[in-house]
Amino acid sequence: MKKALISLIIITIFITASPITTTGATTTGPEYQVIPDEAIRLRILANSNGEADQELKREIRDKVNEEITTWVEKLTSIESARTLIERRIGEVEKIVAETLENAEVDQAYQVKYDDRVEFPTKLYGNFIYPAGTYEAILITLGAGKGDNWWCVLFPPLCFLDFGNGTSTASAADAGQETSAQPGTQEVEVEFFLLKVWNQIKSLFS
Repeated sequence: MKKALISLIIITIFITASPITTTGATTTGPEYQVIPDEAIRLRILANSNGEADQELKREIRDKVNEEITTWVEKLTSIESARTLIERRIGEVEKIVAETLENAEVDQAYQVKYDDRVEFPTKLYGNFIYPAGTYEAILITLGAGKGDNWWCVLFPPLCFLDFGNGTSTASAADAGQETSAQPGTQEVEVEFFLLKVWNQIKSLFS
C-alpha cells in the first residue's frame, strides 16, 4: 500500500511538472519578419567592403534616413509617400553629394527611385527576406560592390536593424536574454523532482 501511494504521488508530480506544449507554439526553420506589401525601401550599396567605404555608407545612411523619416512620419498612405519622395528625390542626391564632398571622397554615385529595385535573398538569424523586385530608393556609391544596407522607409521601419532581425532599441536586451543556457529549465525541473522525492521518502521512512 505504501509503495502504491508513493508511485501515485510520483506520477502526479511528473504530470504537473512536465511542460505543456502546443503544435502552434514552436516553429522550425527561418521565419518571415512582416513587411507590408505596400512599402518603400531604402537600399544603399557601398563602393567596396573596405572600412572607409563602409563608414561612408553608414554616414550617408544615417543622414538620408533622418531626412526622409521627417518627410513620411505623419503620412498615412503610400500614394502620398510616393508623391512626396518623387518630388524631393533631388534632396537625397544633394545629401549624398555633400557627404562625399565633406569626406573629400571623389567617388561617383547614383540615386534612383524605382518600383523594380532588385533585392537578393537575405537570411539573418531566424528571419528570411525573399529575393525580388521592390519599390525603393537605391543609392549606389562608386562601383557598388560592397555590402549593402537596407530598411523600410514607409511605413517608417528604419528603427529595425534588418541585419540582425531585431529592433536596434532592444538588441542589447536580447543579448542579455539569450545568455541563459537552453537546458536551464530542464535542470531546474529535475532538481525540483529530486527535492520532492527526498521529502516523500522522509515522510514514509
